[in-house]
Amino acid sequence: MTLITLEKDGHVALAKIDHPPANALSTKLIEEVDQLLTKVEHDEEVRVVVLCGEGRFFSAGADIKEFTTVETGEEFSELSAKGQEVFERLESFSKPIIASIHGAALGGGLELAMACHIRLVTKSAKLGLPELQLGLIPGFAGTQRLPKLVGVAKAAEMMLTSDPISGEEAVQWGLANHAYTDEELMEATLKLAKKISQKSPIAMKHALHMLSYSKDPSYYNGVEAEAKSFGEVFVSADAKEGIQAFIEKRQPTFIGK
Repeated sequence: MTLITLEKDGHVALAKIDHPPANALSTKLIEEVDQLLTKVEHDEEVRVVVLCGEGRFFSAGADIKEFTTVETGEEFSELSAKGQEVFERLESFSKPIIASIHGAALGGGLELAMACHIRLVTKSAKLGLPELQLGLIPGFAGTQRLPKLVGVAKAAEMMLTSDPISGEEAVQWGLANHAYTDEELMEATLKLAKKISQKSPIAMKHALHMLSYSKDPSYYNGVEAEAKSFGEVFVSADAKEGIQAFIEKRQPTFIGK
């Protein structure tokens, strides 16, 4: 792995996303998240995983410039499905995964965080799904996980306005567990991780598996539909305009086509 560094502190594995400047969620980073899970899955020393970001952000979104290399809607749907598969593995993982979020978790970065079992944030962190600002939609199961966490109305507001919420607001809405100052976050994260790591790995594995039954079967239908829509939206003129406007750092002009 070159974009994720791994350290051990007792039974806690600290995985740091190191993909400057914004820890953008590129295809390679998603692959390395998958590799990370494979690496720690059968390591008996590791009982809890902490996922955090180096630099200014947890992850400020998907790698938009990478989108310009995708040519067809089918390829875009496949990209979406691959991300969904890795994040589903993350959420269904046999060991607890804690996301420690500072700076921002936006777009694909928030989708990554939502797939973790527990989310701790700084009070000033920004969390949101701004994809509609680019003429796109969330594609890594964000349309399905966000309403499960904050409710349908708040999820609609966050997606349709593209406005992020603060870490403190995220706790109020159920998107995060606890909010801390920037200075307190990592210490609090490791304290929680070490507390959890004292539990029986066998019991934790089964407890996490039981949580997976809280998902309604319609969730998986929604995830599949999201990947299909992701590709259909990508080939629209509005998506091309939104992506180009983002790269040129200007406001997009959408025409509804």
